[in-house]
Amino acid sequence: MEFFIISMLNGLSYGLLLFMLSSGLTLIFSMMGVLNFAHASFYMIGAYIGYSLMGIVGFWPALVMAPLCVGALGALFERISLRKVHPFGHVPELLVTFGLSYVVLELVQLIWGRTAVEFTPPELLRGSAFTLINHSVDGLRLVWGAASPDLCTAADAAVRLVCSPFPATRAFMMLIALMMLVSLWLLLTRTRIGLVIQAALTHPEMAEALGHNVPRVFMLVFGAGTGLAGLAGVIGGSTFVTEPAMAATVGSVIFVVVVVGGMGSLSGAFLASVLIGVIQTFAVAIDYSFLAFARDMGWQLSAAALDNSFAKLTVSQVAPILPYLFLVLILIFRPKGLLGTREG
Repeated sequence: MEFFIISMLNGLSYGLLLFMLSSGLTLIFSMMGVLNFAHASFYMIGAYIGYSLMGIVGFWPALVMAPLCVGALGALFERISLRKVHPFGHVPELLVTFGLSYVVLELVQLIWGRTAVEFTPPELLRGSAFTLINHSVDGLRLVWGAASPDLCTAADAAVRLVCSPFPATRAFMMLIALMMLVSLWLLLTRTRIGLVIQAALTHPEMAEALGHNVPRVFMLVFGAGTGLAGLAGVIGGSTFVTEPAMAATVGSVIFVVVVVGGMGSLSGAFLASVLIGVIQTFAVAIDYSFLAFARDMGWQLSAAALDNSFAKLTVSQVAPILPYLFLVLILIFRPKGLLGTREG
């Protein structure tokens, strides 16, 4: 039981990290119609800027300052580059953001090096948020924080006792992601700023006639989206690893999330993030193959089947391709995505 609960929580935390990333991309696409291929690069920049600022002002100020810096860089990029190619359609936008991703990668390697940096979380987040104690006699029990050694030591050798701590960094990441979801929803649906942003997208001429600076609105939206990626970078970089390959690790997955959830749908991005995070986490945790399943079922297999390399593949080995398989199925059976309203 503790395996299921901890795996579910790990899947939810990974899925919510994907949502933190995809929310900014979804915001940019839904408001501007721009698919930002460099979005994961802003995630990486957030992690590295947060790492540098942590050594100067500490982690908590860096958690606020780094996303602001990344958002300012994103707004600057939109102002001096993306705005110039926006009138020419999606292909130039894709090419300029694609080129930016390589420029950012090289700059990161020049400034911070090619190896991982030691971006450690603060003391408050280094321990366990809670510990699940599974006792074969007393059942499942939850202890806040780290469990004491005596609670994780069985007095009787015949008693099975398993302690499963859940890191505080992952719990903090889940909390921030949920706060981000609620804040974005309230901003876009319950505030005047959200109404102006949506009006600038759907009726730009009317918004300009009412006195709103539409190009400035787009610049602020792009900056806000990249700032959200920077926030995810600070939290993700301190939770996992901060290295030059971190953008490539999640870059393709967040596009899967955006397409599966529905292009421009914030709720769809949240649903797709959670689904992909949970499915992939459970797949990684399950070391089970078709051969093992056949043996458990008592099936008689031929010698050729026993030597088949595909039959020997475990679920954990195919876990990395599951999000893309999910993407293909969604595009075949529901091109608009799970909760999307537009196709393509």
